[in-house]
Amino acid sequence: MTKVKVWDPVVRAFHWTVAVGFAANALLTDAEGKLHEWIGYAIFFLVCLRILWGLTGTRHARFADFPPSVEAAVAQLSDMAAGRNHPHVGHSPLGAWMIYNLLLSLIAICVTGYMMTTDTFFGIGWVEEAHEILVTWAEVSVLAHIAGAVYESRRLGINLPKSMVTGYKEMP
Repeated sequence: MTKVKVWDPVVRAFHWTVAVGFAANALLTDAEGKLHEWIGYAIFFLVCLRILWGLTGTRHARFADFPPSVEAAVAQLSDMAAGRNHPHVGHSPLGAWMIYNLLLSLIAICVTGYMMTTDTFFGIGWVEEAHEILVTWAEVSVLAHIAGAVYESRRLGINLPKSMVTGYKEMP
């Protein structure tokens, strides 16, 4: 096994801070309370920071390192089905799609959440429904993300959650 530095402190801090904030807003805060709003603003700020870091940050943090590719995702699924191990130092193709999905979902959640606080959209049904649907989509996506990380960790023999804590992957 070779120990490779993959995730920089910005990526790791973003990941865990957003995870805690999203979980707090989904499970602990009053959806109509100020704390819920402020956590939402913090998540939006963090997503904006991550997008900026995705353009200017370290190698594996950059979006150029994990472009969305249907062909690559299908190839990864084919590898999984055939039992072929093809570990990726940075994000895998399916992982890349999940990252883009989660970033876009969080932006949409934050935008609809903010809209509900404005005079123009306060009490408008479709905005509240969109916000709730987006939150549900993000919750399902988070569960799929966790399941995928656990599955790929076992399949490839690389502890992916540990790498998001330490910043290092132990590559075969």
